Amino acid sequence: MGTRSVLFGAHQFILHPLFLAVAWTKLYGFPFDPRLWAAFFLHDVGYIGRENVDGTEGEAHPALGGQIMEALFGRKWGDFTKYHSRSFSHLNNKQPSRLCAADKLATVLVPKTLYLTLIHLSGEVDEYLESFREALASRGAYPREAQLVHGEEYGSIEHWYASAMLGNRQWIVEHTD
Repeated sequence: MGTRSVLFGAHQFILHPLFLAVAWTKLYGFPFDPRLWAAFFLHDVGYIGRENVDGTEGEAHPALGGQIMEALFGRKWGDFTKYHSRSFSHLNNKQPSRLCAADKLATVLVPKTLYLTLIHLSGEVDEYLESFREALASRGAYPREAQLVHGEEYGSIEHWYASAMLGNRQWIVEHTD
């Protein structure tokens, strides 16, 4: 799953870093430092070969990009890259780096149709929906036949997408300077 995500999914190795550069520009100004560009292209390389993107294996994906960045540019840049992930940061008792907010904004900036097409092509959609529906069920709220949430079927891909993008936007507002 991870390799497919990097090849033609949500973490596509050309599109995602370019949207990340746009997001960085919106949040912090144009990324003139070439080390930023290296981080944009390397931060998700650890998904390659992973069985999942949203599970335990996927959570460890930042380590490889961080190791490469540390080898190239030192520990500061390794940490910057590793801690672009909220879950990886939490696992290591670290604060997410500024790359995290830009990474979340990059996802929001991808046009909805393109994003949904990418996750369908890679198969990530099934993993994302399964996790989302499990989270809904843990709150005692799923399944509810034919229930609509803001015009979308409860637990649907549209509901997941709206929830994910809203969550990303809220996190960005709460965690950027």
